[in-house]
Amino acid sequence: QEHLVESGGGLAQPGGSLRLSCAASGFTFSLYAMSWARQAPGKGLEWVSGILSDGSYPQYADSVKGRFTISRDNAKNTLYLQMNSLKPEDTALYYCAQGYRAVVDGKKLNDYWGQGTQVTVSS
Repeated sequence: QEHLVESGGGLAQPGGSLRLSCAASGFTFSLYAMSWARQAPGKGLEWVSGILSDGSYPQYADSVKGRFTISRDNAKNTLYLQMNSLKPEDTALYYCAQGYRAVVDGKKLNDYWGQGTQVTVSS
């Protein structure tokens, strides 16, 4: 059974950094593109970033471009999201999901998602 578990969320100050991790199990992680998405309070799902199975072609939403970096370690079955220069508007529940772009028009494209990790940016 496929399983995705996010970690690394927490409270950060504006301008600070956090690194999210997503541990994958139950499927051959190295064969799948992966992505990060988020949902802010009272808002819909937003795709944040995607990466291909071999770690190539990282792509980002305009809202995080230049501040966030997606990466993966296929030997460890783990996906990462390094978040720098955090802003209050980055406050959200962050999910990892199978697929390069797991959200379209605010909807999940598949059921292979983690439970999320909360990120709060506040002074």
